[in-house]
Amino acid sequence: MPVSNRTKNQHLLWRSAFGPMAENAASLDSISTKNLWSLLVKTSAKPVAKIEVTQNPIDDYMMGTANQKEMQKKMQSPEMRKKMREKSRDDIKTMNIRWLETMVNSEAQLREKMSLFWHGHFACRSLNSYHAQELLHTIRTNALGSFADMLKAVSKTPAMLAFLNNQQNKKQHPNENFAREVMELFTMGRGNYTEDDVKEGARAFTGWSFNASGEFVFRKNQHDDGIKTFLGKTGNFDGDDILDILLENKQTANYITKKFYRYFVNENIDEQNQQWLSNRFHKSNYNISKLLEDIYSSDWFYDEKNIGNRIKSPVELLVGIRRFLPMQLENDQSQIIFQRALSQVLFYPPNVAGWPGGKNWIDSSTLMLRLRIPQIYAANDAINVKPKEDDDVQMGMKEIGQKRAKDKVKGTTAIINWQAVNSVFEKTGREKLLQAISASVLQTKNHVSNTVLERYINNSSRENYIKSAIINLMATPEYQLC
Repeated sequence: MPVSNRTKNQHLLWRSAFGPMAENAASLDSISTKNLWSLLVKTSAKPVAKIEVTQNPIDDYMMGTANQKEMQKKMQSPEMRKKMREKSRDDIKTMNIRWLETMVNSEAQLREKMSLFWHGHFACRSLNSYHAQELLHTIRTNALGSFADMLKAVSKTPAMLAFLNNQQNKKQHPNENFAREVMELFTMGRGNYTEDDVKEGARAFTGWSFNASGEFVFRKNQHDDGIKTFLGKTGNFDGDDILDILLENKQTANYITKKFYRYFVNENIDEQNQQWLSNRFHKSNYNISKLLEDIYSSDWFYDEKNIGNRIKSPVELLVGIRRFLPMQLENDQSQIIFQRALSQVLFYPPNVAGWPGGKNWIDSSTLMLRLRIPQIYAANDAINVKPKEDDDVQMGMKEIGQKRAKDKVKGTTAIINWQAVNSVFEKTGREKLLQAISASVLQTKNHVSNTVLERYINNSSRENYIKSAIINLMATPEYQLC
């Protein structure tokens, strides 16, 4: 049975964005996939609006202090350090919600989806909210541009340099952490370099640092300017040289395109398609937009085997629900509680490898909550959930809240615009209504039995029928897939 035009378009929207929005969902039967892709590219081509919630702490707290020693003394006082930690925690919460709202409402869906991908690829946890903010802006600005430019820009952010300990990487006392992770996680992948490459790379990155204003600084007196041999090349290399050598190596294009394929196409990689992508990505000088076009313009992307086979991440799930069910939330903090309980909190990856994804998103507790979320929103229910205490995700959790035993938000009021949702199906006759709703909500080949659904649907009016059908479909295991 051929894949319908609607299914193809929804497949494109779920993989390149966060699913269909109620206001344009009705058009997905008629618009061509090619035109939809062009629209996604066009709406993400505008200049990036910075998500700005904080200023450099020095600017906030110095209050006109010009003396450098006095400034440093003030910044190191226990009272000031405590105040700055508390402010950073609050700022990161605000930034989390602001970015989530952007994912829901922005026209630049392709850019925001790619930014979420790179947020996991360049995984970083910073206790300095200003540094976290600037790293996010770097990622969002470069998300559709050149991977080479983004790699170099991200590698010079204070957030990443601090997270990977390059502040401690100095001549005669090299710290290998930054160099190792750049190779293992950001570029080539494990198995394509030696321990000697790590040591030599670390020497080249000595002196890469940042100042109190959050600006990259090359400290020449801390840099090892001796001859290094890295990946078979010898020279007086610095950090930029190392990144250039990594980008020249085809293993970097191979590693990145494998990650793209697993994330955007299928966890089971078709080697022929992936190698084609890798070769073109390398030849294009790492043009991200061209790589995405190669994926989303290929017939094989829309093969039935690639549709409805991917488990939505918690953020994709939350954003996707809110796009199809436009709503106003009384308590924005509930979204952070959902993220915590489902093990994906923006700005708090579990470690430098990022979120593992796939089946790791699902266990007995997270699945039950996932199935309840649509009903919680629709019924203005309360959240009463306990974040996990026994996994590495907990490393970040203590930084965003003090209630360790249980989080509860009473009256999670969500005012859903059901009129906008009903309009999606206004031209659909009653006899085909459930079929149309199922096709709009689910991406899986095997939909929930209509006979089973009819038992739980409210037949009192057309509006209630649509409402109850959507909520019940969103509360199924099938909705967890896209």
